[in-house]
Amino acid sequence: MTQVSPAEAPDRKPRSIVAGSAGYQPRYLKDRLAKIVVLIGGIGVIAALLLIFVYLLTEVAPLFAGAAFEARPAITVPDDGSPALYVAAEEQGEVGTRIGQSGVLNFFDLHSGALRAQVALPVGGIALQRVVDVAPERSVLAGGLVDGSVLIFQLDYKVTYPDDKRLITPSVVYPRGEAPLPFMPQAPVHLAVRSSDDALMLAGADADGNLYLKSFEVTTSLMGDSEVTESAVQKLPAPVKPDLLLLEPEMRWLYAIDKAAGKIAFYRVNGSEAPKLIEVADADAPIVDAHYLAGGISIIVAHRDGRLSQWFPARQQGGANEGETYLAHVRDFQLENGATPTAIGAEPRRRGFAVGDDQGRVSLFYATSGRLIHQQKLLDTSVAALAFNPRAQLLLALGTDGRLVATDVHNEHPEISLSALWGKVWYESYDEPKLLWQSSSASADFEPKFSMAPLALGTLKGAFYAMIFAVPIAVLGAIFTANFMSPEMRQVVKPAVEVLAALPSVILGFLAGLWLAPFVESNLPGMFLALLLLPLAVPTFGYLWMRAPQRVRQSVPMGWEAALLMPVIALIVWFCFLVAKPIEALAFGGNMQAWMDHVLGIGYDQRNALVVGIAMGVAVIPVVFSIAEDAIFSVPKHLSLGSLALGATPWQTLIGVVLPTASPGIFSAIMIGLGRAVGETMIVLMATGNTPVTDFSLFSGMRTLAANVAVEMPESEVGSTHFRMLFLSGLVLFLFTFFFNTVAEVVRSRLRRKYSSL
Repeated sequence: MTQVSPAEAPDRKPRSIVAGSAGYQPRYLKDRLAKIVVLIGGIGVIAALLLIFVYLLTEVAPLFAGAAFEARPAITVPDDGSPALYVAAEEQGEVGTRIGQSGVLNFFDLHSGALRAQVALPVGGIALQRVVDVAPERSVLAGGLVDGSVLIFQLDYKVTYPDDKRLITPSVVYPRGEAPLPFMPQAPVHLAVRSSDDALMLAGADADGNLYLKSFEVTTSLMGDSEVTESAVQKLPAPVKPDLLLLEPEMRWLYAIDKAAGKIAFYRVNGSEAPKLIEVADADAPIVDAHYLAGGISIIVAHRDGRLSQWFPARQQGGANEGETYLAHVRDFQLENGATPTAIGAEPRRRGFAVGDDQGRVSLFYATSGRLIHQQKLLDTSVAALAFNPRAQLLLALGTDGRLVATDVHNEHPEISLSALWGKVWYESYDEPKLLWQSSSASADFEPKFSMAPLALGTLKGAFYAMIFAVPIAVLGAIFTANFMSPEMRQVVKPAVEVLAALPSVILGFLAGLWLAPFVESNLPGMFLALLLLPLAVPTFGYLWMRAPQRVRQSVPMGWEAALLMPVIALIVWFCFLVAKPIEALAFGGNMQAWMDHVLGIGYDQRNALVVGIAMGVAVIPVVFSIAEDAIFSVPKHLSLGSLALGATPWQTLIGVVLPTASPGIFSAIMIGLGRAVGETMIVLMATGNTPVTDFSLFSGMRTLAANVAVEMPESEVGSTHFRMLFLSGLVLFLFTFFFNTVAEVVRSRLRRKYSSL
């Protein structure tokens, strides 16, 4: 044995310390490096979420930005010395048109006011009394002459490109011939004219309060020959003194308005047949002007007290007159600062309209959203006339002094307001206010309906039914697996359930839409029996098992009781579907869906919330089960063993010790599952029918925010209102998940603090 001198002994301790320090240093560096990596990763995740949130906000913010006017320098409109009856602008916003009482049309440059062309209508020296729109989308007009005849003419703007420069050449064409059509025996106080390819209708009112109607019909034979049938003039006394007329583009409805009395006579017209008076509505204030909105369904009425009201035909809901047509007063707008409206101009393709007042200001409104979008003073005198060009990008404001201001209008998203997004809106052609999402249609008079309420309700509805199905199964299964199942069986069950989480949601949606939905529809009584009997059968079997002889119970190893439930559950399900058809035949006349519809008034859609609840519940169960089972299984054993040692039963230990300690993890599992259900796309897309309805019925379909984005984003125009509304759907979904996660974290923290002393 080697002897160590006292002088050498002290040297060993420093060498040992040095060796230990050499081993500690790499571990310390690795620990610091890991902390830095985790910190950078955490900050990166937060930064990514913030960037996503900011990007969504930048795409959504323009929806609420309002409009802007860029007024060009005021110009003096070339005239022929007669009062102006009509002003208009062509599509490019370069050429304006003024029609004077003498029948002369002046086409002028909207930037400089220079005269470009002058055309005299073939009226034979007879003065015009009125000029009205016939087909605004085609620039077809009608002029009522003082002798009672009517001339139909059309403004035509030919665009050419000599020397690669755009040149607009205005002219006038006469689709019904250059000869005025005889109509009234005297000058019209007001005139309304509408035409189509095969019909023309004239409506006029004279100074004596009489109403005149005349129609023309064009019939074409198989040989291509056309024949014009002219009806006799119908003269009928009106219940009001009509000094303003509006005729619907389809020639079905006629409004005769008494301005001084504030009365609106509402007629149904049908070609050469006598008009039928529907009602006389009281507008509650003297009327200044009225105008049709785009689509020819709604009218906007301007009142002398500064109020603007919207009206359109609707059908009575309930009562003795249910289903009968009446004139509905839909909504009101109000001019600011006590101004009196003097002129109305409507956008040709949207439900927007501009109102000029006696203070020279122009206010821009949008009917459906109920918004005052913009207001600006454009003239020093009262506004005599307003007109949009066909693209609604230019607004002409003509003052009573003959000065005209052409204003470039930037108004991208007028349809959106908080009330239109989340409240009920009374849309045209509907009989009452509704919550609707309908972003596209094939009809020409369609207006988009962008209510977020059906999508948000569908999202919550799908998540609600999925969680009702998934949470009891997942949490109770996790409790049994972690506390009562044998380790051998747990090693099989837990991985098997977790593997189910890897199943693509598109596969679940495919199975739910093509197999589960038809199966549930044809076996609805069996589904209800299974949902009713299974929750009763499992505890009943457990109770009977506990009352079984000890010799029988000991034949099954402890922790393997769950295996006995499998044949029991299969037997109960088989029994439910076996007796479903006889029960349906006896109790529901052989068709449960028809019975629910006729007796209970509950409709049934094949792809409904019940199917989604089952399919999406299957997707949520593995997430909730795995996290909850880990939380329960991770409860320190000394807590449960201590409880058992103090005399508590296993169930008392579970209820009083294990579940409170694991409650933060269980709650987190439920909230994570809820987040999965809220954000699910493919299952609800394939199994719900994808209908944005607003009811919580178990048997109706729905559309969620996520599914809506997935369906409509490919067909949306970049930068359009529809496009930005889909980003708003994503933002709302983002806020939903942020809210649920925040609530989950707050509750989890409180539960952890509350039960940390156990």
